[in-house]
Amino acid sequence: MDDERLELVRIDSTGTAHPVGKTASQRMRARQGAFRLMQSPTHLVVMRYVGEDGKRDAADGPIFRLAGEITTAGAICDVVALIGQAGWPGELVVLAGGSSRSLFFERSNVIAGQSTVEGERLGEVLYRYGALTAEQIAATAKAVSTETRFGEAAVKLGFITRERLFQLMARQVEEIVFAVLLVGDGMFYFLDTYDEARLTTRQNLQVTALLMEGVRRMDETRYFRDRIPSDQHVPARVMTREAPAVEFLKIFEAIDGARAVAEICRVVGQGEFEVTQALFQLVQSGHVVVHAPRPTGSAAIVALFNQAISMIFGEVDAAGHGGEVREQLASFATGAGIYDTLFRKAGPAVDGTLAGERIVDNIAVLVGPDQAETMLAQWLYEYVSFAMFVAEPYLRPASEVPGASRKGEMMGSSLAKKVAALVAPLAPKS
Repeated sequence: MDDERLELVRIDSTGTAHPVGKTASQRMRARQGAFRLMQSPTHLVVMRYVGEDGKRDAADGPIFRLAGEITTAGAICDVVALIGQAGWPGELVVLAGGSSRSLFFERSNVIAGQSTVEGERLGEVLYRYGALTAEQIAATAKAVSTETRFGEAAVKLGFITRERLFQLMARQVEEIVFAVLLVGDGMFYFLDTYDEARLTTRQNLQVTALLMEGVRRMDETRYFRDRIPSDQHVPARVMTREAPAVEFLKIFEAIDGARAVAEICRVVGQGEFEVTQALFQLVQSGHVVVHAPRPTGSAAIVALFNQAISMIFGEVDAAGHGGEVREQLASFATGAGIYDTLFRKAGPAVDGTLAGERIVDNIAVLVGPDQAETMLAQWLYEYVSFAMFVAEPYLRPASEVPGASRKGEMMGSSLAKKVAALVAPLAPKS
């Protein structure tokens, strides 16, 4: 059963509604009581709770002044703009998948925001901006109670000043706004009132300014992602050029070749968009290159190695020189004094790949769990680099290499680039 059928409700000829899917059943059970069936187009069913008296009372919940489907990213911009221009007070609720986000409006300002998305919670925001460590987040969470909210608990524990907390709570609201604008599939409801007790802080963020910034971010992020695909990618300095512009110096100095974008955000205390924007400029000016995320865990390292080594053997076998490459690699492995032990009962297979589970066991015995990932990445990087070094002459144009097959013509340089890019995350970090 697909997701759409999970939400399916069937109305029979008697007017009785039957939940067909599990999700529909759960939602209807959570809404027990008397509802008024509102007038609506024939393809829509709109109901609101009124209680047994059938009258709409203040205690029955706020009135929704706007509601609709979201079908494309950015479509909600018009709704937010309308609310801001009209100066309506109220709560905009945006539901997408299993997440819920709320923006609270007053006099053309967004005064607060709430989100059930884990990465948009206050603790996650404080961590991403480097205001709290993971240990401080855990300690603060333990101090939260019905009387003490997360931010207040962090202040009482001395982890953050009240002024810094207020600043970052404003950033949290901004991030929730920008996330709302990016929702491409969901529902929105604008309610005319809200419970003041739900607000943990009151900000004054102009709707117009937020919309302009949100649209700018959506537009520019498309360009950034070509060079910096995620916050887990790792930038590295290029030290052969002049110093970068002053406005990028702080971020440039935080780059050490090991920190991912998310970690740099914590070091400099800035948001992902601002850091990514600066890194993009540094990449454009030639001061920085960006590497793929380093694999996490020994099994992921072996998987990346297998992808690279199989590419190499696929080409040299097609060129008719797989035997020579295998022979030189076997000699290299024996001479290095480590690979025979590392590869015990793990291969290599005919295509050069290794058995991941055996390698994980072997590396743990060789160097212990603390050094396993670092040493495995280094050794497999050196092995695949030597394999490419040995293979490349056989893949040059036939006219340049006596006896080389024309099947490998012009493949050497392009394969070397692909392999180098693939195994870059395994390279030892200086």
